[in-house]
Amino acid sequence: MRILLWVVSGMLASLCCTAGNLPDNFFVSKLDNGLELLVIEDSSVPLATIEIVVRNGAYTETPEYDGLSHLYEHMFFKANEVYPSQEQYMARVQELGIVFNGTTSNERVNYFMTLSSEKLREGMQFIDDAIEHPLFLKEEMEKENLVVDAEFQRNESDSQFLLYDAMQKRLWGEHYSRKNTIGDHQIIKSATPEKMREIQSRYYYPNNSLLAVAGDVNHEEVFRLAEEIYGEWQPCDFDPFEKWPIPEMVPLEKSQYFVEESSIAPTPILMIGYHGPDVRNDVKATYAADVLSLVLSQKTSKFHADMIESGLATYADLSYYTCKYTGPITMTLVPDPGRVEESAKRLLGQIEQMLDDDYFTDEQLETAKKLLVISDAYGSEKTSDHLHTVTFWWASADIDYYTGYAENVQKVTREDIKQYVKKYLLDKPYVLGVFATAEQRESSKLDALMKSFSN
Repeated sequence: MRILLWVVSGMLASLCCTAGNLPDNFFVSKLDNGLELLVIEDSSVPLATIEIVVRNGAYTETPEYDGLSHLYEHMFFKANEVYPSQEQYMARVQELGIVFNGTTSNERVNYFMTLSSEKLREGMQFIDDAIEHPLFLKEEMEKENLVVDAEFQRNESDSQFLLYDAMQKRLWGEHYSRKNTIGDHQIIKSATPEKMREIQSRYYYPNNSLLAVAGDVNHEEVFRLAEEIYGEWQPCDFDPFEKWPIPEMVPLEKSQYFVEESSIAPTPILMIGYHGPDVRNDVKATYAADVLSLVLSQKTSKFHADMIESGLATYADLSYYTCKYTGPITMTLVPDPGRVEESAKRLLGQIEQMLDDDYFTDEQLETAKKLLVISDAYGSEKTSDHLHTVTFWWASADIDYYTGYAENVQKVTREDIKQYVKKYLLDKPYVLGVFATAEQRESSKLDALMKSFSN
């Protein structure tokens, strides 16, 4: 992932950025209203993917808005002033041969459509109609509230999701809603058009958004059409993140332990959560976190030998999720039901061992870095999917973070990993939770186990 060159075209406002290793098929610019533009040219297939991205998502949500960025995403694909009913909207989708979707994450909401590149103008106009002129019809809201809530209910059938959610509540405390993308049942079901308009009035402006187009397109034409179609979209005269600041996550004061009981857990699941680095304050550690996770995932690793080959667990993992605001570190374990305590202690014991020079070999370190670089390259093969990855980083870091990713990962050293472990894992407060059935809870004496960790 490399650094950007800014491209100027016609009436578009010029931008300054550090020149570097921008891919030859990447082109960027910016409209006078603040709308940032990204074009990725790829003529291999006569298709174009058009994506609008907004800095919105769970991190903007106070408890009374928990999950409403996600609901807003659903309402984007509903009636607007140009297509004032769902039937008219879908008829236009069929006319243009569009495949569409959207996603909501902690720090981004994106909407994208793929269609024939010959219909580029029509597709760009169609997305503009939706982003600028939504209607939020009450009858459509009432239907969609239930659709989004059903997604929540489907997640609740997954024992790992339920454990993760229970851990998140303890890990983030009063700011749980800022990390809870899926939302809250009652908030979603009771959402109103007025709340959708409030979200729109805070975040849905060109100077808080990115228009990205990828595929069989010419960047100069895209820039010209963007000026023509999106140039009249009115910017906000305030900074949303100054007016509604994102709070810093409150550090854990001490470790916490809990047992969640459910009838759907086929075997106990154990999860440990830590507050990790973020791209604002410790970008170097975010690369080290990714590399360490790939070191541990290798079947030749000491971590795999101690946790899996030993028979203590059928699954063990250390993961990190990169964020602008405090990325979570998560250790997940599916232990032998009869050896939960031993498994948990062995898992926590791995952290101190990570500082040993022989915990992983130079070869394993280089393999991890190569795997990350290969994954990055593989992800760029399908342009439409590649676009979503780039826009994710635009929102949670910047495009430079993405374009410089492979280079920076390869620079990670053993010492960088040790510093990451010392700063975020070793002797740091955490949340440890176990998810199990009532029978497993009793037979494995899980409550006593949790108390033993607190002593």
